[in-house]
Amino acid sequence: MKMNNVEKFLMNSPIRAAFQRWYEAPLLERLGGRTEGLKVLEVGCGRGVGTEEILNRFGAGEVHAMDVDPDMIRRARARLVAYPAERLRLSVGDVTRLDSPDACYDAVFDFAILHHVPVWQDGVAEIHRVLRPGGRFYFQEVTRHFLDKWFARTCLEHPVENRFTAQEFVGELERQGIRVGKNWVERGGGDYVFGVGEVA
Repeated sequence: MKMNNVEKFLMNSPIRAAFQRWYEAPLLERLGGRTEGLKVLEVGCGRGVGTEEILNRFGAGEVHAMDVDPDMIRRARARLVAYPAERLRLSVGDVTRLDSPDACYDAVFDFAILHHVPVWQDGVAEIHRVLRPGGRFYFQEVTRHFLDKWFARTCLEHPVENRFTAQEFVGELERQGIRVGKNWVERGGGDYVFGVGEVA
């Protein structure tokens, strides 16, 4: 599901970019380490702030970044124009139907995308499918705790069924073969879950 205009404005704001750069990415790096020289997929890249962090902070050798919204890919292309084609590929795509072979990525990043997907479990299955054995899944997700609040219900647009708590999200990753163990944390009083899992 694409973001509505309110959320799109918030996600494209300098405040969101600063939070992603100075809080989310460092926390994920502490939980999962760098991806130096590795081949990485980012699902739901938006305008490319997280993509830039994956390339620079995490040191990925090659990043394939996709988003369901063509406008966001256009914004990402403009933002990331300096990166050579051998290091970066941007495309429109759906996390529940990834256009990638099995076991082709060393890591996948999700900066708060799967809570937009009606059957988010299908997105988890696809992420598992494209990760190599030992590959890591870096995630920051928005839980039902936040989505049930007045602001989210009134101003934002998300699927209303099949939402998850932090524990339910981690449990589904484990069920599908992405081992997280205790390598996850809740933030914002349970509004957000951060973690890194690994494919067996």
